[in-house]
Amino acid sequence: MSGEFIAFFILSLLTIGGAVFMISFTRVVHMVISLGITFISIAGHFVLLGAEFVGVSQILVYSGAISILMLFGIMLTKHDANDEGTGNTWKNRFVLVFVAALFGLLFWGIQNAPWQAPAQQAAEQSMNNAKEIGIEVFTKYVIPFELLSVLLLVCLVGAIIMAKKEGDQQ
Repeated sequence: MSGEFIAFFILSLLTIGGAVFMISFTRVVHMVISLGITFISIAGHFVLLGAEFVGVSQILVYSGAISILMLFGIMLTKHDANDEGTGNTWKNRFVLVFVAALFGLLFWGIQNAPWQAPAQQAAEQSMNNAKEIGIEVFTKYVIPFELLSVLLLVCLVGAIIMAKKEGDQQ
């Protein structure tokens, strides 16, 4: 058992646990925090795979910007802060048994799958990871990149206009 396997196992538990907690929590703030834990754990998986640039981008974009955007959305909307339980304990037990059975099935499938040995070339490619991504984005995909920036700008202006209209009506 290597340190890489232990790190993978811990990150996997955090990823799955954060996703399950995000679905099962009833307060929106708790959901956002557990979603942030899931995003950070996924970034850890990228680092383990040797894609450091993608891992850092995952932390900056998803864990930072999207979580902050979600928190702003929570603050701008009116919601009831009461914690309401579902009240369906038999459904919760059924879901728990189903998830445990699915986990067991996936674990068995992963353990019995024939895996090939990783190539030694991956270590050399990870050194130029950010450079290769930059070359691809700014040569082959420059038009979609610019269209995405325009789309994000339009969304930002639309959100400001919607927030101003709601503030003026009160």
